[in-house]
Amino acid sequence: MAGNGDGEFSFGSGTARNGLAKIQTQKKNNGICHDDSAPPVKAQTIDELHSLQRKRSAPTTPIKGTQGAFAATISEEERQKQQLQSISASLASLTRETGPKLVKGDPARKSETPKVSHVSHHEFSTPTISVSDSSLKFTHVLYNLSPAELYEQAIKYEKGSFITSNGALATLSGAKTGRSPRDKRVVKDETTEDELWWGKGSPNIEMDEHTFMTNRERAVDYLNSLDKVFVNDQFLNWDPEHKIKVRIVSARAYHSLFMHNMCIRPTPEELENFGTPDFTIYNAGQFPCNRYTHYMTSSTSIDLNLARREMVILGTQYAGEMKKGLFSVMHYLMPMRQILSLHSGCNMGKDGDVALFFGLSGTGKTTLSTDHNRYLIGDDEHCWSENGVSNIEGGCYAKCVDLSREKEPDIWNAIKFGTVLENVVFDEHTREVDYTDKSVTENTRAAYPIEYIPNAKIPCVGPHPKNVILLACDAFGVLPPVSKLNLAQTMYHFISGYTALVAGTEEGVKEPQATFSACFGAAFIMLHPTRYAAMLAEKMQKHGATGWLVNTGWSGGRYGSGSRIKLPYTRKIIDAIHSGSLLSATYKKTEVFGLEIPTEVEGVPSEILDPVNTWSDKKAYRETLLKLGGLFKKNFETFTAYKIGKDSKLTEEILAAGPNF
Repeated sequence: MAGNGDGEFSFGSGTARNGLAKIQTQKKNNGICHDDSAPPVKAQTIDELHSLQRKRSAPTTPIKGTQGAFAATISEEERQKQQLQSISASLASLTRETGPKLVKGDPARKSETPKVSHVSHHEFSTPTISVSDSSLKFTHVLYNLSPAELYEQAIKYEKGSFITSNGALATLSGAKTGRSPRDKRVVKDETTEDELWWGKGSPNIEMDEHTFMTNRERAVDYLNSLDKVFVNDQFLNWDPEHKIKVRIVSARAYHSLFMHNMCIRPTPEELENFGTPDFTIYNAGQFPCNRYTHYMTSSTSIDLNLARREMVILGTQYAGEMKKGLFSVMHYLMPMRQILSLHSGCNMGKDGDVALFFGLSGTGKTTLSTDHNRYLIGDDEHCWSENGVSNIEGGCYAKCVDLSREKEPDIWNAIKFGTVLENVVFDEHTREVDYTDKSVTENTRAAYPIEYIPNAKIPCVGPHPKNVILLACDAFGVLPPVSKLNLAQTMYHFISGYTALVAGTEEGVKEPQATFSACFGAAFIMLHPTRYAAMLAEKMQKHGATGWLVNTGWSGGRYGSGSRIKLPYTRKIIDAIHSGSLLSATYKKTEVFGLEIPTEVEGVPSEILDPVNTWSDKKAYRETLLKLGGLFKKNFETFTAYKIGKDSKLTEEILAAGPNF
C-alpha cells in the first residue's frame, strides 16, 4: 500500500487473499471518506435533551373584544393566571373563601412546572379560618390534555388501563358498570318545585340544598387533597347561538379522555376566551358519599343543583353518569329557551332532508340512523331550535357487546387510537379485544369522537326535520311494520315511549314484557313529558314534519310463535320514508289503535303490512291486540291529570289518539 502526494491511498492492484478483487479507497479531507455526522445536540444534560423533544404549544390569537390600536394585549403569563384563578374558584370550599393553590402541569415532572401559574390566596381575599394542610399544598392541574397525554397518565397511574391491539385505551369503571338511577338526586327549591316533574313515574328524586352542599364539600375536599386533578373545559350543543360551556373536574385520566371525546372539543382560540363555565361537574367518583347524610340510600350519589349549575358525583366511577347528567341538564336549560331537547338519533340525506329516530334499547335506533347513503348528525342527543337541529355532543357512546366488523363496520372502525373502551376483555398477550366476553359486564362501551364516523356531518347541525320516526320493537307482534301518525297520535306515542322486551332466557314460554319510557328517555327528562310532547307537536306543525311509527319487532304472532320482521324490509320502509314516496301511498285504518297503514311499500311483501294477515289464529291476534291496548291505557294514566295550556283541550286530543275499545 502506498501513499501518493495528495492524501489519497490506493491498494496495490491484483487480488486479496480470499480471491476477491482488492478495494480501492480514496480518502480526502483529513482522511474522512464522507462526513455525515451531525452537529452535537444543544443540550448539556439528559433532562435538557428531553425538554428539546417536546415543543411548547400555545395559541397566539388575540382575545376577542380588544379592538383598536390601544387595546391591551394580555400576556401569556396573565392569561395562565386568569385561567387558574377561574379553576381555583370552581374548586373553592364553602368554609374557605378561596380555592386551592393551583399550579399547571404533571407533579411527576417537578422540574418542568412553570413558575408563573402560582395562584396565591391573598390575591383575591384572606382566608377566614386558620391555615389547614390543604391550604399549604399545591394541587397540580392537568388542563385539557390531549388524548396522547391522557393515555400516558392512564397507563402510568391507573390500574386496569391498557392499550389494545386496535390502538384504543381499555379502562375499568370499578364496581359500577352502568348508571345508578336510584342514587340520582335533584335539589328541590322554590324554582324547581314548580318547574320540574316530581312524584309518580318521574326520574327526579328530591334532595335539599344543605345536603347538596354537604356532598359538594365532600367532593371538593377529596379533589383538593389529591396531587393532581384533570380539568376539561368544553362545550355542549353544536348550535353556536345556544352553546353551553361546561367544566369537568375529575381525578382520573379515563374520565378526562371520556369527556374529551363525548363533549365538543374547543379550538385553541375558543379555549383562550373560555372564561367562567355555565355548568361544572365535580367527579369524585372514587370517594363514597357519607351514608349518614340525609337522603343517601347507598355509598353512591349523583347530585344535580340547577340553581348553582353544578353536579357532584360520589361513589361511582362509571363515566356514563357524566354524559347523562349533562343530558338531564340540557333537558332543563334548553326548554327554558323554547328549544326542544331530544333523546334521538338524527341523520340527513344528500338533499338536506333530516330525520329524527326515537327508540329504546333494542329497537334498532343506532342501526337505522347509521346509513351509508346519509350524513350522521348524531346518534343520541339533539336539540331542535328555531335554527334547525343540532347535536348536543361531540362523540358517540356505542355498545360493544357482540360487536363485529360485518354487522357494525362504522363502530368497529371507530375503535382506534383516542377511543376509550370501557370494561372490555382482551387477550393478555396480543391485547386483541374479545367483544363476546361479558366477564366484567354486558354493558361494554366505546366512546369516540364523532369525526371517527366517516359520514358524520361536521359541524353537527342540520335544517328542520322532515320526518319523525318512532321505533318500537313489538314482541307482541300486533303493531304494523309502519304507520303514518297524525299530530295527536305522534304526541301520544312519543309520551308513551313503548317497546317490548323479551323476558329471560329460561326454557319454556317466554312472555314479552311491555316497557314504557316517556319521551323515549324517561331517565333523563326534567319537566313533565307532556311539555316536551307539546313542543314537538308545535315544531312538527310549524315545519311540516310527518310522524311515523315503525315496528322492528315481531310479525305473524308474538315472540315464540311469530318471527322478527326482516331488517332489509325495515330498511326499505325507512328508505320510502326518506324519499317521500310513502306519503303518496294509499292508506287504510287499523282497529283498536286507529293507525293509518299503507297498502304497499316498494320492496316489502304487501301481506305483512297489516299484522292481522300474518296471524293464522285471528282470535289470538284480537286478544293480544286488546291486551297491548290495555297496557298502553294503564301506562297513560300517569299523564292524564296533567293539563297543557289554559284549557285541557290538548290533553283530551292526545288521550283520544290512543287505543279505543
